[in-house]
Amino acid sequence: MAIEWILLGVGSVHAIIIGIHRYHPARKAPWVLLAGAIAALAVGDIFYEYDRMGYADACYLAMFGLVVLSLLQFTRGGALLVDRARLIDMLAIACTTLLVIWVFVIGTGGQLGAVNAADVIGGLLLIGVAGRLVAADRRNVSAWLLLTGAVGVLAGDIAFPLWPNRVTESAYAVLYVAWGLAALHPSMARLTEPRTPKPSAWRFRWNVMLGAAAVTPPAVLLIEALNGTIRDGVVIAVITAITMLLIITRLADAIHAHSQALEREHGLRKANTALVAAADPPAVDAAVRAAVERLLPPNAISRVVLATDDGQLEPEGLPPGPAGSESRSWWAPESSGDERTLICPLRLEPLAVARPSGGALILTGRRDALVAGRDALEVLAGEAALALDRITLVEAIGRRDSDHYLRTVIPNTAEAMAVIDSDQRIRYASPALRRLLGGGELPPLTALDDLVHPDDRARVRRTLGAQGDGIVHCGLQRPDLSQVLVELTYRDLRDDRLVQGLVVTLRDITDRRDPYERAPLQESTGDLPAQVNRRSARHKFRY
Repeated sequence: MAIEWILLGVGSVHAIIIGIHRYHPARKAPWVLLAGAIAALAVGDIFYEYDRMGYADACYLAMFGLVVLSLLQFTRGGALLVDRARLIDMLAIACTTLLVIWVFVIGTGGQLGAVNAADVIGGLLLIGVAGRLVAADRRNVSAWLLLTGAVGVLAGDIAFPLWPNRVTESAYAVLYVAWGLAALHPSMARLTEPRTPKPSAWRFRWNVMLGAAAVTPPAVLLIEALNGTIRDGVVIAVITAITMLLIITRLADAIHAHSQALEREHGLRKANTALVAAADPPAVDAAVRAAVERLLPPNAISRVVLATDDGQLEPEGLPPGPAGSESRSWWAPESSGDERTLICPLRLEPLAVARPSGGALILTGRRDALVAGRDALEVLAGEAALALDRITLVEAIGRRDSDHYLRTVIPNTAEAMAVIDSDQRIRYASPALRRLLGGGELPPLTALDDLVHPDDRARVRRTLGAQGDGIVHCGLQRPDLSQVLVELTYRDLRDDRLVQGLVVTLRDITDRRDPYERAPLQESTGDLPAQVNRRSARHKFRY
């Protein structure tokens, strides 16, 4: 029979190791502890077969401790059970309740007939923790298998002492098989997958119950002392230590959550101050990067991208958001390793709508860090969207005032002037330019290409598309299809915050000699002299 327990133990531990390497759970410690518990149980069963009860009991106690640590690791913050406060409260209350049952019902012998009460109490605690995992995700097969293994242990602890035979002893085999299968199922990775924390709301009744759990062990000890004999001192001491450990853990979780909330609030407040002071998109980008460093742990993020419009998202190859435009963030497809990519669209939070030009805050790093700070990152993306829209509006108002200034100051100037955007649409045209073209207002959204002669359009567009200032000669075509030769002098002010365009001055040189013969070297086309001569001759006949 000892061979069977060895095979079951080795097989179950091997299955857990295979599951860890195959599915790469976010946190491996719970599964390693579970494998250690199974190994301790198998060794204890071997000692039991050879009637080494002292060693067997030590192994069973070690197994129970490792299982408790493993199941509590599954319920750490950010894992499947995102709110373990209620679990800790329930365990503390369960421990003190079982203490009362032990002292006043079971008695000093620690036996319920032939059944060891300590084993039953341990099995009940295991079922409670495993049941909490199932309640957190009812469709997780691995959680159900862990619960099945705990039920098998409890059934064996009750049935085997009462009816010792091969059938009741096989209940212990359920644990080996069920926990091994739990590690081989793909859902095992979800048990340690980070989730957004959802702290429970404060309830007065839970605090009353937790306080009752804290005072119950001293009360039991006082009752036994008043009766004259302390019979269960060891049990009371152990339960007191466990209860106090659970209560301290509960308080530590609350303090840690509160400190994290304060840190996030402080980081967002500093980010808000920096974003309000930002005067251009690079300043917004710097403020966002500094805020990410404050909001998340050091070295948790490997890449931060602030795409201010949807055009910058195309090279990233990012997936579209989930169905519905109300999503505040989503994950990019699964990537190799422990890193994930979180996409927070730039949404105007007070209006609950996306920016007209779109954009997103893209972060790549450890998933547990991104999950813990996801809400704060979504708020940061909203604040960045507000800052970018504020800058856009300020720049639009500045351009409007600049254009209004031009219209007010130079309506009677003889110089033909125009301000064109980067797409070469005319934003402002002086009256002299309209007179040069034959009078009349230019249609809205008129482009410079619409005014240039077709033979010169490609050259003018290519010249104005380059960086820097310069001069180019071309022909303008009037509405009556007549032409006028102009010298077009342009200044590149696309980087100027108030202009963001090209300032063009046009001078009529129709009555002069051919500009290509007069100053052929002023053209930045790189043409050979023969090509320049041919183009000059063509322009002579054209005019």
